[in-house]
Amino acid sequence: MSSHRTLVRNGHVLTMDPDLGDFPTGDVLIEDGVITAVGPSLPVADAEVLDATGHLVLPGMVDTHRHTWQSLVRGICADWTLADYYFGIRLGISPAYTPDDVRLGNLYGAVDALNSGVTTVLDFSHCNNTPDHADAAVRGLQEAGIRAAFCYGFFESSPEQTRFGDHAARVADFHRIADTYFASDGLLTLGVSLSELFGLPWEHTVAELAAARERNALLVNHAGCVFGSVLCTGITEMDALGLLGPDMVHVHCNTFGDAEWTAVAQSGGKVSISVETELNMGFGRPVFERCRRHGVAPTLSADVVSLNSGDLWHEMRFGLACAREDVLGPINRAGAMPDSVQIRAREALRWSTSNGAEALGLGDRIGSLTPGKRADLLLVGGPAIEQHPRIDPYATLVFQATAADVRTVLVDGRILKRDGVLTSTDLTALTADADAAADRILGRVRDAGRALPGTPEGAWAAIEPTAREYQRQAADAGRRTAEGARP
Repeated sequence: MSSHRTLVRNGHVLTMDPDLGDFPTGDVLIEDGVITAVGPSLPVADAEVLDATGHLVLPGMVDTHRHTWQSLVRGICADWTLADYYFGIRLGISPAYTPDDVRLGNLYGAVDALNSGVTTVLDFSHCNNTPDHADAAVRGLQEAGIRAAFCYGFFESSPEQTRFGDHAARVADFHRIADTYFASDGLLTLGVSLSELFGLPWEHTVAELAAARERNALLVNHAGCVFGSVLCTGITEMDALGLLGPDMVHVHCNTFGDAEWTAVAQSGGKVSISVETELNMGFGRPVFERCRRHGVAPTLSADVVSLNSGDLWHEMRFGLACAREDVLGPINRAGAMPDSVQIRAREALRWSTSNGAEALGLGDRIGSLTPGKRADLLLVGGPAIEQHPRIDPYATLVFQATAADVRTVLVDGRILKRDGVLTSTDLTALTADADAAADRILGRVRDAGRALPGTPEGAWAAIEPTAREYQRQAADAGRRTAEGARP
């Protein structure tokens, strides 16, 4: 059987593998999508050569939480709060999406990610308004050629006029999706996006958890992001019922107290931080310091391009500033200046490479340029001003790089961007399609008589009584479990 070999030649290789280290002048050999050797001057003749001279070679980045479908309404949330986002996007714009809008949104959003060097996304897919929408979401990711955890969401965007059915029908559709698209191993892996905890009756949350674990699927949940409300809490209740685990990615976590952090850390759970969204929409301070204190490895996510950028360079840059200020701020407030920074640029790059891969359960496949792993990698460099001089490669990446500096992108050994040009996408046609789709979507919103964002007065207060009832249901379940365990 013939094999395809690619040699990335003569780059500055940052493996992100602590045992391998870095090679200021090194090569990476790829055979049939697998990294088979890394080192200086590899003796290879019969391979396609990618000249990496003057470039940094590093693993593809991993985004641990992205609502990819929202790429078609880029920037609409620029001046919106979280409540505005919930009522404007989740309950206003989402119902106006057709299945093909979801397909195009996922395709366009995935291409946006790839263009900036994000080779893997956790797609928190909660625009599954019908089974056709769910199929379309998967197809959009497949068309892009990205690696992704497709995390099926059960959220109902039209509670009073559902086009789907009851919650049990949604769980059944998740199993249909699993059987249809995930019977074999490939670029897409299966996950579940939990409905907001205490946003649904507790029995529905338990059903979502059970469905995910029946399929060995990754779990992701929005957690601790609504101050003054029990909505999106539930960590201690799940812990009491033994429902937490290392297969869960907890997103945001800004309102967590010590009990929640202890439960997540002891369960082996992962944490995804969406720096731009959290700072701009009023979620609170990103939780880098809380992660450090409790021994949880941070990961990064772009969250919503309906607000912010779709790359992780911004998240790393702003995130590292927040993480450093968490450590240095108390020194300043004590009337002194720090002697050194405690968190280095190399650590920030780890958040979006090896840490992200581990969070998605893909640490054995991606996240570092380790022989035996899949060949998801980037060549970053070129003639841009911010790439020269390159004194410290990690400083250049974290503090200077942009999507335009990502010159070549490989996923599973396949070249999807070469010398700054996307190779599998007609970008002119795709952007025109996105513009036209956005006009149609927002036209349907207007035709429905909906003003955006349409946030009602006292939005969170109106939700709170129902959320507290669902919290009571969870607490009752925990008490019954505890009583049943007593001798």
